[in-house]
Amino acid sequence: MAEALSETAKAMRPPLVKQFSIFLENKVGALLDLTRTLSDANIHVCGISVVDTADSSVVRIVVDDPDHCREVLHKAQIPTGESFVLVVELPRGPEKLDAVLRHLVAAEVNIQYTYSLMVRPRDKALLAMHCEDPEYARDVLLKAGFAVLSQKDISR
Repeated sequence: MAEALSETAKAMRPPLVKQFSIFLENKVGALLDLTRTLSDANIHVCGISVVDTADSSVVRIVVDDPDHCREVLHKAQIPTGESFVLVVELPRGPEKLDAVLRHLVAAEVNIQYTYSLMVRPRDKALLAMHCEDPEYARDVLLKAGFAVLSQKDISR
């Protein structure tokens, strides 16, 4: 019986959010070309992070329709990787980010990078986090009472 409850509890956990890592030449207009390609396909960017190096940039995005985005990027022959991020809703107040991070550190969760999202489904700030073990990080935050969002929550 305990096993059934455990499976039920697992089924109730929100799924992680798909993130695309896109490799662009580090030149003027490359980011605009990417966003125009997505916009022309009616794909909305919900979160974005850009990290540049001397000759290329890594653009990480969360979008409202990952399946369609994958097709559009493939058709446009844009080099892409996919992974999952944990998206947590931050309660109001400047100290709330600290509370999220304290829970993750206490559980020894390694956060590799993070960025905020531009959408606010319930008028609260959202933080995308790429962790070594995103499922475990999700469970830690859910147990601590934080709202973890799914792809459905951030899509239109």
